[in-house]
Amino acid sequence: MAISDTQKVDLLWKKIGFSKTKSDTNANKKAANEAIVSELIIKPSNIWSDGDNIPGTQPSSNSAILRIYTEHETTEDSTATNNRTWKTGATNWVPPSFGSTYQLKVYVDSASSGDPAANGTQLFETGSGNDDEWYFDYQSGTLHFIGSSIPSQVGNSDSIFVTGARYIGNTYNTGITDATLYNATIDSLAQPLATSDGGTGLTTFTSKGVFYASDTSTVAQATGSNGQVMQITNDTPSFGDLDGGTF
Repeated sequence: MAISDTQKVDLLWKKIGFSKTKSDTNANKKAANEAIVSELIIKPSNIWSDGDNIPGTQPSSNSAILRIYTEHETTEDSTATNNRTWKTGATNWVPPSFGSTYQLKVYVDSASSGDPAANGTQLFETGSGNDDEWYFDYQSGTLHFIGSSIPSQVGNSDSIFVTGARYIGNTYNTGITDATLYNATIDSLAQPLATSDGGTGLTTFTSKGVFYASDTSTVAQATGSNGQVMQITNDTPSFGDLDGGTF
């Protein structure tokens, strides 16, 4: 017997929309009630390397890793059904899996409104009982009225406004800071590694050179020839011949 389309859709809805494993039918367990996490595979270039520093409660102001949006006006997707889909124009919004306060807030008000929260109407994810639910794709920053109808409050002269947080920290594309690496292989460095970080500060090495600390963060090299001895001149090591007079 073939798997029903209803069960296929339920699996995809829970996997893609909530990063959860389907363990029962939608009638017995809604997506929000599924407990087994099943994260989607993410390309290394999209990994949030500062993700561990996202606070559990959404802050009220911008930081180095988060940008806070308050009643940000979206743009209607003209390629979709009228008033059905709205674009924020920004990606990497922080989902509520980082904390319940990251749950997006959605408002409808007249276009260019200065205070949609006060003058408009808040639209809830579960809809108003008229099959007008919305779904927000936190990765692409796109809001879609996923129910069979569009909220009656949304007219052709209105806009959708959203309040939430967006990740702007480092990814593997922009570099990683303050990371602890174990058994890592580094192929190349843009700058020589300082001695304080376990390097020498040198870009090249001289064959059979003798290392010495030229300053507090860089190692230098002194070289000589067979039979010469090392001596200190002006606080700098050098090599010279034994001539019977200098020594």
